[in-house]
Amino acid sequence: MERFFRRFIDLVEWCAVLLLALMVILVSLGVFFRYVLNSALAWYDEFASYLLVWLTFYGAVVVSYRHRHIGFEVVLDRLMPNTRKIMEVVAEFFVLGFQVVLFYYGWLLTRKMGDETAVSLVWVKMGWVYSVLPVSGGLMLLISAQRLIRLLFGKGEEKGTAAAWSGSSSE
Repeated sequence: MERFFRRFIDLVEWCAVLLLALMVILVSLGVFFRYVLNSALAWYDEFASYLLVWLTFYGAVVVSYRHRHIGFEVVLDRLMPNTRKIMEVVAEFFVLGFQVVLFYYGWLLTRKMGDETAVSLVWVKMGWVYSVLPVSGGLMLLISAQRLIRLLFGKGEEKGTAAAWSGSSSE
């Protein structure tokens, strides 16, 4: 199961890379049309913004899986092992709570805005744009739940918590 999940996260990372490449191409095209052809594209800015949002959230999924978010490792490294574990469990419960909120309200927003269309791109449904919230929230919820189970039941402790989540272990 872990191997499948790691490969799925690798796929999400490649999707983020693709989104970044598309965004660079789109913005370059917009600049070309505006400054070389003197004819601005009305839709590229909005579309590039949507790509940036998707890139941000899918990148957050990958970063969450690899346990690379900003943290207080300097503080945690100075704690006693039992205190450190308690702090990691408490922190993970807060993260899990945030992921539940992101998933639930992202789902509600996606359903509510589903039939609305983008301002300059009438063929783009806002439900598609907002769907990144419940999808990324759900994925990060699974990641946090898996991490919390490992913290509570001790699986992966021998490698250290950062190594256990980074996907660097060989399977």
